[in-house]
Amino acid sequence: QVQLVESGGGLVQAGGSLRLSCAASGTFFRFTGMGWHRQAPGKQRELVAQISSGGTTNYADSVKGRFTISRDNAKNTLYLEMNSLKPEDTAVYYCAAFLVRTSWGQGTQVTVSS
Repeated sequence: QVQLVESGGGLVQAGGSLRLSCAASGTFFRFTGMGWHRQAPGKQRELVAQISSGGTTNYADSVKGRFTISRDNAKNTLYLEMNSLKPEDTAVYYCAAFLVRTSWGQGTQVTVSS
């Protein structure tokens, strides 16, 4: 059974930083592409960043140069380092495992005040 548990969200001022973590259960992690998505109120869920099992990364244009996705296969943990945060980054952030059927965590709220 796949379980993904996000942590690290919170309230931060514009220009600040946060680091999100996603702890994954199961043996799938090191073999699976992972990603971070976010959903703001009234908007569709969107991909923020993704990382392949081999470490290749891809970012949404809106976060390039500010966010960094990484993974620690020894700890079964996915990270998202977020710097220079903007109010428009406010959303619920979800961890995703790109298995045959995508599995999602419960989400963690990130609020950036202006």
